[in-house]
Amino acid sequence: MPFDVSELSELDAPDKEYLWTLNFGPQHPATHTTLRLILTLDGETVVNAVPHIGYLHSGFEKLGEHLDFNQYVTIVDRMNYISPLHNEISWHHAVEKLLGIELTPRCKYLRTILAELMRIQDHLLNTGTCALDLGGFTAFLYFFQQRELIYDIVETASGQRFHTSYTRVGGVAFDVNNAWVNKVRSFVKGFAAVHAEVHRLLTRNRIFIERVKGIGYLSAEDCINMGVTGPLARASGVLRDLRKDEPYLAYPDLDFKVIAAKDGDCYARYLVRMQEMLESIKIIEQCIENIPEGPVNVDAGTKAVIPAKPSVYRSIEGLIQHFEVMMPNRGFTTPHEEIYAATESPNGELGYYIVGDGTPRSYRARTRPPSYIHFAVFPQMIKNHQLSDVVAVLGSLNIIAAELDR
Repeated sequence: MPFDVSELSELDAPDKEYLWTLNFGPQHPATHTTLRLILTLDGETVVNAVPHIGYLHSGFEKLGEHLDFNQYVTIVDRMNYISPLHNEISWHHAVEKLLGIELTPRCKYLRTILAELMRIQDHLLNTGTCALDLGGFTAFLYFFQQRELIYDIVETASGQRFHTSYTRVGGVAFDVNNAWVNKVRSFVKGFAAVHAEVHRLLTRNRIFIERVKGIGYLSAEDCINMGVTGPLARASGVLRDLRKDEPYLAYPDLDFKVIAAKDGDCYARYLVRMQEMLESIKIIEQCIENIPEGPVNVDAGTKAVIPAKPSVYRSIEGLIQHFEVMMPNRGFTTPHEEIYAATESPNGELGYYIVGDGTPRSYRARTRPPSYIHFAVFPQMIKNHQLSDVVAVLGSLNIIAAELDR
């Protein structure tokens, strides 16, 4: 439809006789989810972009006031559904900080392995679909096959492939066995060859480079001012990684590099994610070969901890403990405090702000999702680019709508 220039600010449309508006989404296949962009175009040049959210509102944060700290893990699973298990790890990392719980060494290593598998899984999807949107179908298939292997690993540990609900306050639902360890080793051993194949397909591909190099520039200063984190910030030269800066789980024991670039464009973000996957493999190798023996859950005497299933089925003490933790009129006490804790998720800093009021559930549960912040940066990144660049820039941001509309 024609668009009257008088309705736009002078900054948006200087000296233009007419402009056009274009709705990009929420059904456009390149959005991958329910996103909507209202683009103002001068020919095929994007003059302005207005992101619209609200198409996937689920009330996730409000549910945090009604479900206890163990039950709410089923909800956080569904925020970044590309790497769901990392949401669980981040949520219970915050809860354990509130309750003052120190995890067992084995649990720390197990959660670290799973967190890095989720990072790889997230980057595989982002890199594969970004190439797919720009016409590269083969890389998408190669990387999706690797995602299937990660699903198998997660299923072996938790019993579910996708929304695992695997972590618990003070530990995880089940310990892993040798079959799981061997699956992880097999995945690690075979990943490098597939990664190298996609690297040969894309990294020096002239068509791919022309579509992403110099597109969607974001400076380090803008990243800091607008709260951009994760691969987006590191691709612009901001050396910020919570695994190093605020170590948690087993990361203090591990040797790995923080991957960064300085160009700040879509190509730099692609390169950072590709290299981060190799660093994640390096982390997993160290963890799987040095995973400690012992329990995966803290002592059952801690009131907030759900006892193991065999204990519930076979002993009256375990049954009582399970009853005390799970029954809504019983539960456990929490400090009258408020805390914020964050982890380095695949997309950036994923944090939870929790207010405790003495009950087994949050008085207030607030999420700090990377996608919400990054989507707000999109209008600045796409300005004065071509319409065809929208797909490349949006793909490099890896926006997950469930994180926008919590």
